[in-house]
Amino acid sequence: MSPPKTSAYERILPWKRQIEIGFWVVYLLSNATINSITVVMDIRQAGLHYADWEPVVWEWSSSLLWLALIWPMVWFTRRFPLHWDTWQRQLPRYLLASVVFSLVHVAGMIGLRILAYRWMGRDYDFGDWWDTWSYEYLKDARSFFVLVVFIEAWRLLVLRLQGEASMLDVPDEGPPVQPIDRPERFLVRKLGRDFLVATTDIEWIQAAGNYVNLHVRGHDYPLRSTMAAIEARLDPARFVRIHRSYLVNLERIASIEPLEGGEARVHLRDGARLPCSRNYRARLNAVV
Repeated sequence: MSPPKTSAYERILPWKRQIEIGFWVVYLLSNATINSITVVMDIRQAGLHYADWEPVVWEWSSSLLWLALIWPMVWFTRRFPLHWDTWQRQLPRYLLASVVFSLVHVAGMIGLRILAYRWMGRDYDFGDWWDTWSYEYLKDARSFFVLVVFIEAWRLLVLRLQGEASMLDVPDEGPPVQPIDRPERFLVRKLGRDFLVATTDIEWIQAAGNYVNLHVRGHDYPLRSTMAAIEARLDPARFVRIHRSYLVNLERIASIEPLEGGEARVHLRDGARLPCSRNYRARLNAVV
């Protein structure tokens, strides 16, 4: 028998972290290199009295700070995701975040430039803070939202490769094919194709911002829901909350390892280990 074909997502998954890190390193540092060259050319053409190394310091200090800020931006966009139905509510939060990120970016950038100029035996003058930062903020706000677009575009691509889950809707005519309050299956859309996932196949569920991830046979299918909402829809005789961020299928539990402070670690049959907080330990003990 020929080995089963692997999907594009399965081929990418082992390299996903390296791809993400590599993209940002290449994108931001190549951007710094190209900008350094063009600024040096502009300075020479204008006849300004700057050493060639100065615009290199300017551009690289800026890009290095953006590189350091990528992880906080990824966390922020995951914590407060933008969607078509929520962007108006989230926009003020993103505008405020752009100000915070700009302040951190400019402050760190100035620190790097001061160090570089001292290394070269010179002093760095940022100028009047308010006037100069106002100018820098306009550039930083543009960069902030461009990076947000890149982050969300990558997430959308991963979702399309991975598959996104949804509840089965009530049919326009006739009775529903499953109980609406206790769904037996979830619809997963993957690369334009739809297929069903049985609720009993879900091994555990993890909170992820405005989504919950349904873990099924090594795959995570995001579902637009809160933990409280999905917990209310699942059979309490089968699924139990063990943490504010985790629900587990009781049939998938292999063992429970007690920890200090009343917490525990739940070992599943597939080798996964999930945290069980002290607040949910009694509930788990009552059903296993």
